[in-house]
Amino acid sequence: MAILSSTACPVRLNQTRPDKTTWQQILKEAVRDPVELCRLLDLPSKYVEAAQRASSTFPVLVPRGFLAKMAIGDPHDPLLRQVMPLDEELHSPPNFTTDPVGDRDAVRRPGLLQKYSGRSLILTTGACAVHCRYCFRRHYPYSEAPPSTAAWNKALTHIAADTSIEEVLLSGGDPLTLRDERLAELAGHLNDMPHLRRLRIHTRLPIMIPQRVTDHLLQWLRPARLTPIFVIHANHPKELDEAVTESLGRLIDHGVPVFNQSVLLRNVNDDLETLSELCQRLVNARIMPYYLHQLDRVAGAAHFEVPVQKGVELIEGLRTRLPGYAVPRFVAEVPGAESKIVIA
Repeated sequence: MAILSSTACPVRLNQTRPDKTTWQQILKEAVRDPVELCRLLDLPSKYVEAAQRASSTFPVLVPRGFLAKMAIGDPHDPLLRQVMPLDEELHSPPNFTTDPVGDRDAVRRPGLLQKYSGRSLILTTGACAVHCRYCFRRHYPYSEAPPSTAAWNKALTHIAADTSIEEVLLSGGDPLTLRDERLAELAGHLNDMPHLRRLRIHTRLPIMIPQRVTDHLLQWLRPARLTPIFVIHANHPKELDEAVTESLGRLIDHGVPVFNQSVLLRNVNDDLETLSELCQRLVNARIMPYYLHQLDRVAGAAHFEVPVQKGVELIEGLRTRLPGYAVPRFVAEVPGAESKIVIA
């Protein structure tokens, strides 16, 4: 018997007709053309040509609201650098690979990964609201794990049978690109498994499109037996404007803990002033700095790498400036390891 059906939904949501203000419409209208990206930001022609070349292997995707936070005419803007295709992507060193964190070896069922004890991860979708150029899954074969009812049934059957699993992570892609009805259906079936305790959602969507934190989202998150936890992804303080912090504040007011993880990126956040301001903005918004990741060595992202020793020095600098709860752990993910490796 199938666990999921295409029609069943354990949480009934009020229906509204989409309009121009919905997050779906904002995502639909995101910039997907590298020429348009460069034109909107008034960048020199040499960047247009490079962006066209690099985007042939990993397309451009940037919501217009995120674009509006960038400086016009500045190719070095730290937000633009995260989404701008460059020629450097086409010339990766041999130690930068298409599977830098060992995802393929962690597959237990189509779309289900397990690397660490007591936790399983469902790749709910391959879709995102933004294509970060350093994404460690930019080469992941999502076509082998489609977010279909059949694939989710296999994953759920595996989780239901393994009583050692206490926490399920929803990842992707970005799980919040799915409709709330679909997410509520999945969460409802997980909620019915008595050995599960927590549901963790990894997402960058509220940073890109703060309108994504809807009444419908809050409705299916609470009340539920499983403790919901959100892990967001902001790398630079400019990402945390008032609209973003208000949106995330709705989650927090609803009783959902929110943590942030960042990636240490060259010429984006690899200086003490930027990281200090990022951490302070997070804690002021009631969001806990969680991890600062050493870059995963994914093919196409070598130009973002910061030396590990510089990362250690930055964490030491943060400790002299900020209270302990505001300092993230500097970590690396090593394929086959039993946990993240804490560097500092």
